[in-house]
Amino acid sequence: MGPLLEYSIIDDLSESKTHVLKAIRREETQVHHLPGRDWLLCIGPENSEAKNMTVGWATFPAGSAPPGHLHPTQEEIIFIVSGNGELVTPEGSVSLESGTTVYIPIGLHHSTVSHGPGPLEMVTSFSPPVVPGSYEETDDNEHDNATS
Repeated sequence: MGPLLEYSIIDDLSESKTHVLKAIRREETQVHHLPGRDWLLCIGPENSEAKNMTVGWATFPAGSAPPGHLHPTQEEIIFIVSGNGELVTPEGSVSLESGTTVYIPIGLHHSTVSHGPGPLEMVTSFSPPVVPGSYEETDDNEHDNATS
């Protein structure tokens, strides 16, 4: 497990709380094999003191274009680390390339396309925290429950 560093803070000048800074290395992440991509849970409530967000790493192989989905209660921000693709919504699409950051509001149906030639890799952040895969569409929940 990554390095831990304990520190104390004083809330409202009345009580001291001890918290732990936690680092998680890529090889320690939980890997979720989702349609058209792998999503690594880097840090969130499942493995840290984080209460209000989840951060992950998504890898879409070249040519991947999984069905779209939405997050009924989470807003999402993605940061493209490498690769080329696009994020498609009913309102239009945006090009994805290294250095691009995109905000995806709660409830916006979206899909990700990886154009290649290499994989499209991105950092994903959700608030409130997301349960990996809980938003993927099935025949039973078309657009009701559907990461980048």
